[in-house]
Amino acid sequence: MSKRHRATGVAPPETSLDISHLRREARTALELAVVALAPSALIDELAATAGLLEALVELPANSPPAVALVPRVVKRTREALEAWQDWQAEHLVKGRA
Repeated sequence: MSKRHRATGVAPPETSLDISHLRREARTALELAVVALAPSALIDELAATAGLLEALVELPANSPPAVALVPRVVKRTREALEAWQDWQAEHLVKGRA
């Protein structure tokens, strides 16, 4: 959480760099989830969000579709990544110590 977000309670708009990093993280999580044989619903959600981010990075940041979709897609992607991390921690990390 940024200083600005803590001070104002309002999240700053996503930058193209933020979107690019989130897209890369979603693609990596998708690849790992496929290899780990994660549940299909989780793989589907990661695939959907990665695909949406892939399409959005091709649009100008101030275009109407990007302005309309980015906040919702970012939220959805973060939720999918959190679900992946939870599943991964529960199912893959147990045997490693």
